[in-house]
Amino acid sequence: MSFPSIRPRRLRRNETMRNLVRETRVGVDDLVMPLFVRPGANTRIPISSMQGCFQLSIDEAVKEAREAVSLGVPAVLLFGIPQRKDARGSDAYAADGIIQRAVREIKEKAPGVLVITDVCLCEYTDHGHCGVLNRNARDMASGDAVDNDATLELLAKAALAQVEAGSDMVAPSAMMDGQVRSIRGVLDGSGFSGVPIMAYSAKFASSFYKPFREAAESPPQFGDRRSYQMDSANLAEAMREVSLDIAEGADIVMVKPALSYFDVIRRVRDSVNVPVAAYNVSGEYAMVKAAAAAGVLDEKQIVMEVLTGIRRAGADIVITYHAKDMARWIAETAC
Repeated sequence: MSFPSIRPRRLRRNETMRNLVRETRVGVDDLVMPLFVRPGANTRIPISSMQGCFQLSIDEAVKEAREAVSLGVPAVLLFGIPQRKDARGSDAYAADGIIQRAVREIKEKAPGVLVITDVCLCEYTDHGHCGVLNRNARDMASGDAVDNDATLELLAKAALAQVEAGSDMVAPSAMMDGQVRSIRGVLDGSGFSGVPIMAYSAKFASSFYKPFREAAESPPQFGDRRSYQMDSANLAEAMREVSLDIAEGADIVMVKPALSYFDVIRRVRDSVNVPVAAYNVSGEYAMVKAAAAAGVLDEKQIVMEVLTGIRRAGADIVITYHAKDMARWIAETAC
């Protein structure tokens, strides 16, 4: 009895055949572009560790949002850099705070883009931590420094201020226990039950965040964030965090970073019935840019491979600083 020859390469013979049987695709609709917004006008300050990224005045952020829409990128994620910082991060929830002003301008002048706003205090506090400090915190172990429950009230105030300004979705990233429940309660009680929450549910304490902290001017002035961001070794804990956030009202859950956490993305995707986002973070972006600049890697090929990998791991949404370039490359491929 003879058997047919088994030749998987038959389906790899040419580009048309490979495209026909491709299992995972990155579409422009899957992408979210982060933006860093600062005071001023006509201002684009290069971020030295993130080639091609800038701190933008509001008018420049509007231009970036318009360009994103023109390329088909559906959403931007806003981070604020205030004029002044204080111990309680008051610009985060002020009616005229930098993000609230940016949201109003973008919604008015860049119609069609979905505006997502990060909800945290680290960019707004003079100490650089993501919440309110306990009394005498500078003399305490960093694990006891941030007052979880006092921070919840301010995170909810910030989320409400952002939504009142026109934010389409809020994304709490402080990793405080109960932050989703607190924000959901305030939004619902204020007539904004239709506004979704994208929770930074499995946000790991990572060395890949260093370029972001330059971009957002948010490095901790003492201690670190390991008492509230997750240990990178813990998968079961990540699943507990995801489950808690969904129970508290999260509409989308996020894994951050992406590249070292494909197993987490896959486990989350297989375990939940809500959309899953993954954040292709600043350090991941910076490594690709540095390697491409040195001629070690082909930037287009490696970015497409990385983002495809994130999607293959299970992410429905990819937050990435490569968003505009990726949109152009997708369009070129389609042509």
